[in-house]
Amino acid sequence: MRLALVCQGMQENQERVFSFGRTSCLPKPNQYVKMLVGEYRDFAFDESRAPQNRGLWRQEIFKTDANCPLDLEIGTGNGFHFGHYASKNKDRCLVGIELKFKPLIQSIRRPLRVGLKNARIVRFDAKEIEKLFADQELNNVMIHFPDPWELGPQWKHRLISDEFLKKIHSIQRSGSFVEFKTDSANYFRWTLERFVRSEYQIECVTTHLHQSRLVQGNFVTAFEDIFMRKGLRIHYIKVIKN
Repeated sequence: MRLALVCQGMQENQERVFSFGRTSCLPKPNQYVKMLVGEYRDFAFDESRAPQNRGLWRQEIFKTDANCPLDLEIGTGNGFHFGHYASKNKDRCLVGIELKFKPLIQSIRRPLRVGLKNARIVRFDAKEIEKLFADQELNNVMIHFPDPWELGPQWKHRLISDEFLKKIHSIQRSGSFVEFKTDSANYFRWTLERFVRSEYQIECVTTHLHQSRLVQGNFVTAFEDIFMRKGLRIHYIKVIKN
């Protein structure tokens, strides 16, 4: 009874995270929940532990110096891009954010299985990003295929907003980029409008990534492959913090 009351109070204070169920309050944790708090504890952080790393990611978690690049992928999904990025950028640290337990574990497994130690994963709501990183703690940010929430009444749930971009901008270091991909033309236009009026500088934009010069350096994510097979265009934006 006491645990239920505690969880209820915590839910009232952090509604967004708990709409997916707080890890410590799940009545019947599955194998992936158990892995998050057990086997992968040193590399995966639930929504209670993750904020404790704010301002300490380089020094305490990755055991590196203050100049080592620290990048972020928001919404890792099954982790194919997450693992690829960690492998191709061994001199950089990588944090991933994912809410669902199974893809969260799948994501961190990929770099660990090939002996990489430069990646960590957290379970958290990206809209509260300022609770995870201090000002100018981050370098590059990658946001691939977030839920577009296509219906008008649902737009309030979209990740990209003026407020969110201000948060990201403040926690990034100068010279860092934000990379955004979507299959939704509507969400693309929405996002581009907000990037244009933000403090970022637009570096490149395309409504058809795979028919542009940018395709040469592009890694096709799992969602991207699905959308391409359906004949959908991939929309892409890259901006820079001066």
